[in-house]
Amino acid sequence: MSENRFLRAIIRSSSENHSVLEDAQGIIAGSMLAALGVTVLKAGGLLTGGTAGLGFLLTYASGLNFGLAFFLVNLPFYYFAWRRLGLAFTVKTFLAVALTSVLSAVLPDFITIGETDPLVGALFGGIIVGAALLILFRHAASLGGFGILALYLQDRFGFKAGYVQLALDGMVLALSFFVATPFIIACSVAGAVVINLVLAVNHRRDRYIAM
Repeated sequence: MSENRFLRAIIRSSSENHSVLEDAQGIIAGSMLAALGVTVLKAGGLLTGGTAGLGFLLTYASGLNFGLAFFLVNLPFYYFAWRRLGLAFTVKTFLAVALTSVLSAVLPDFITIGETDPLVGALFGGIIVGAALLILFRHAASLGGFGILALYLQDRFGFKAGYVQLALDGMVLALSFFVATPFIIACSVAGAVVINLVLAVNHRRDRYIAM
């Protein structure tokens, strides 16, 4: 392939598909927003659903760094993603999870968020994480784990990804009673609802086909 043809392949996009550069921008932007949302949630001492919620549980229960915990809990889902959703989706999701993990680990060294009201942190953190997931979904990627399963069920059976993930998030939040107070859990549930409502309202493949 000539250099010009290679460059065109990198930058060419259509109404059905993003270009490689557009996907790279989406993965980077989505990961940055996700890391910021996680920082806001942690500032409020909150949890959330999905594999991020499992990462929070490990962090609060064992003291393990969230970035490392988040990366580890996603590892079992990559084989499922590859088998069900394809290599491209799996690679992009792996990159998004890895980048979010790294940014979540280093961001507190550069951005300090002081004492945060748990409910306010849940609402704002939820909006930020929801927007991050929306960006990643639009580029056929996710933050792993439950997002992979939610997208698969939406593509296979037509269930809305946001509602599927909301149900799974509830299971994770039920485990939160072992590490958090009822008030923190209630605020965390509010944040999870916000995240998934953002997805349920805004993510529709029949309306946004550039995947």
